[in-house]
Amino acid sequence: MRIMIIAGEASGEMHGAGVVAALKARHPEIDIFGVGGDRMERAGCALVYHIDRFSVMGLTEVVRHLPFIRRALKRLDGLLESRRPDLVILIDYPDFNLRLARKARKRGIPVLYYISPQVWAWRPRRIHAIVRNVDCMAVVFPFEVDLYEKAGGKVVFVGHPLLEVLESRQSRTEFCDAAGLDPDRPIIGMLPGSRVMEVERMLPAMAGTLKNVRQELPETQGVIGLAPTVSRTDLTACLAGNAALEEDARKVPVVEGSTYEVMRHADLLLVTSGTATLESACFGTPLLVLYRMSRLSWWIARRLVSIPDIGLVNVVAGRRIAPEFLQDAVDPETLSPVVLELLKDPGKRQSMASELREVRSRLGTPGASLRVADLALDMTGGADKHQMNDRESGPSGESEPRREGAVDDGS
Repeated sequence: MRIMIIAGEASGEMHGAGVVAALKARHPEIDIFGVGGDRMERAGCALVYHIDRFSVMGLTEVVRHLPFIRRALKRLDGLLESRRPDLVILIDYPDFNLRLARKARKRGIPVLYYISPQVWAWRPRRIHAIVRNVDCMAVVFPFEVDLYEKAGGKVVFVGHPLLEVLESRQSRTEFCDAAGLDPDRPIIGMLPGSRVMEVERMLPAMAGTLKNVRQELPETQGVIGLAPTVSRTDLTACLAGNAALEEDARKVPVVEGSTYEVMRHADLLLVTSGTATLESACFGTPLLVLYRMSRLSWWIARRLVSIPDIGLVNVVAGRRIAPEFLQDAVDPETLSPVVLELLKDPGKRQSMASELREVRSRLGTPGASLRVADLALDMTGGADKHQMNDRESGPSGESEPRREGAVDDGS
């Protein structure tokens, strides 16, 4: 059997690696190729493109990147024809993947889409294009099932893949010893984001809030959870020009590679909106959801987004559990009173923690990758469609789809 799998972003690539590993565990002889990263490659996917080629931010960079995107679509479409995979698995990354889904549909190749575009938040009309071109949606939020069923699509809730990777290995004492914190004093965890631009916008307000809180509760400690995509140099640059905050921030421990430990052991979290809000909820730690973007992006977002809350934790809950602060509200003077109220009232924190545990229960049970793999095998009729000699030489005569960069193809 032969499967093409496409994950164009780091978060999707992590979940794609789980699916590839699960498929290989079921049937080691499966031929899997497509777009991914190092984890997918280690799991057994032959890369046509590495996700590094697809990582772009900002309107100018996106426009400059369009010729490559067109070439990539053309090349992958050619592989749909020459290698004739039994199934295409698409993971998130909707603007690119929906175009590829249409090409697969025209060639009569079934499509399994894992992790739905956020049609429930913005551009809801996309759901009709998805239903037309996708044979089955494997969704990670339970409320998405009803959306696709109403639109006439086939949909399966597989649970959220985060439950496979959420792990905390340290006790509070061990974490605090490693970070230079006192386990008997309150801890504010700061998660400023996974992109440098986010950290630039969010960290000063978080650091300023900690400074204000310490004036009233001097025993309060802070810790910064640094995403692997952000360096300490980036962190320092984000506070440059604000001498007071820069001096205060130097006294705050920075934890690298242990974000989940910060989520678990902090008494309260300040979290940049994104997947981290859902991860924090899974640990049951009270949090505030923060986000700030450029004024132009905010103007556009207000006209496109159709839901009242932006934090995934609140979206899954169906109500606002974690307070949200957007744009100008991401300010120490606005945040500090709310933080102080929660730190002073253990009952309020416990109440929020209880509601957050309910959110985790809505995400299903661990095993999403294996469920997606089994769904893929069901859609292809098992692993008996291609014999070994057929897999080793596709119709084009290529033994493997060559990864771009191995030869100069003009891209």
